Amino acid sequence: MRALRCSAAPSIWTTWPPNLSPRVPAVTLVIVGGTTEPQLEDGVGVFLDTGFQLARWLSPYDEADGVLPLRGDGAAVLKDADARGIRYVLVHIGSNDGKTGGSHERAHHRVDIAQLRELAQQLRSREKMLITCLAFGYKKGIPDGAAWVIDVRLLDNPYWVEELRPLDGRDPRVREFVVSQPAARDLLDNLERTLRAAIPHYRERGRSQLVVAFGCTGGRHRSVAMAREMATRLDNLENADVEFVARELD
Repeated sequence: MRALRCSAAPSIWTTWPPNLSPRVPAVTLVIVGGTTEPQLEDGVGVFLDTGFQLARWLSPYDEADGVLPLRGDGAAVLKDADARGIRYVLVHIGSNDGKTGGSHERAHHRVDIAQLRELAQQLRSREKMLITCLAFGYKKGIPDGAAWVIDVRLLDNPYWVEELRPLDGRDPRVREFVVSQPAARDLLDNLERTLRAAIPHYRERGRSQLVVAFGCTGGRHRSVAMAREMATRLDNLENADVEFVARELD
């Protein structure tokens, strides 16, 4: 398990199941559409800078991560890709282009150019799925990009215990205070069981990353202890890397 600190991911949402086979591909083909030609050019450039290779025609891509700009009759190109069983992730940059069956309507990810670099990094092929157990404080908002959000404010708060207040959820004393609560154990047991059942289905859909976010008021005690505990529990998952992130800790 890796322990990291990071900021939240950008607002990126998925609206259409990617055209991926049940076996996660060794590499990723990204098809990029844009509302305008400059947006399309800039978007392809971001993927190239991130390590993707330029795909000049539609074909199965199995040697390196590739990016294909979608020009002309985008709907026809996508239908052709589907008919040929080509696996791809479709990204649209910009506003709705109004084209039926086009990149905006069918996009797996709709983003603006400012969000694209983070998405390109997420779409790089991975041998193992990355599962992030992230602790946050509701005072600073729910993290963008979290697939699961668990509110742990139902638990007794160590903040109100004088000797625990200056500590955080990584300290064994705070962890014991939080995790030993019956409600915490029930929540962890049920969530672990549900995640273990769900994660293989995410992989079948081509998902390479999953963020499970635990929130409390300030993001220092309960959420940290619970996120770290879940990361420890999931650390033995096959074909997955698990990391712990505490967003609000310095």
